[in-house]
Amino acid sequence: MHIAICGNIGSGKTTLAQMLANHFGWHAEMESVEDNPYLEDFYEDMKRWSFHLQIYFLNSRFNQIKRIRENQTSTIQDRTIYEDAYIFAANLYKSKYMNDRDYKTYLMLFESMIQHVQAPDLLIYLKADTPKLVSQIEQRGRTYENAIRLDYLKNLNTHYNNWIGEYKESKLLTIDMNDKDFVNNTADFSEIVSKIDLEINGLFS
Repeated sequence: MHIAICGNIGSGKTTLAQMLANHFGWHAEMESVEDNPYLEDFYEDMKRWSFHLQIYFLNSRFNQIKRIRENQTSTIQDRTIYEDAYIFAANLYKSKYMNDRDYKTYLMLFESMIQHVQAPDLLIYLKADTPKLVSQIEQRGRTYENAIRLDYLKNLNTHYNNWIGEYKESKLLTIDMNDKDFVNNTADFSEIVSKIDLEINGLFS
């Protein structure tokens, strides 16, 4: 199985992916955030580095998908290739951080890649309002994330809500994260696991 977790910055994707991988015995494909050579520069100057950042993420995600399809072990993926294009690149273009030429080039590359991409069997969307996102971003204390603007997070949430509302590529499970603390509250984590169990069982029924 290919399970993917999607959600805004600070929604808890990476931590939950790691915990679910440990719980179910799945292989985890994590987003290459710390290794991304453009990330710090991007948050300092979004207009200059947006295209470079998104191309790096797009290539990284495509390689993840290739590994997932070649792997015989069930895999959970931290963020999807759809988000790279439909959420982050689209938001940067709409917000005037990416120009027409770069955005068209990016979309041409994405359209070439997506022809070779199979949707995950189950997509888990972690839905969180801006105050929750900000709180969790502050807790993890990544210095470069201090430059993230509130309107940037809000705009990303708008794109997420629009995309999820139209998503039909595979089974979808939406989890409201606003009142959950699955790291420190075992009941919250158990509830999430139960919901995923139901969806997974449905895949084989």
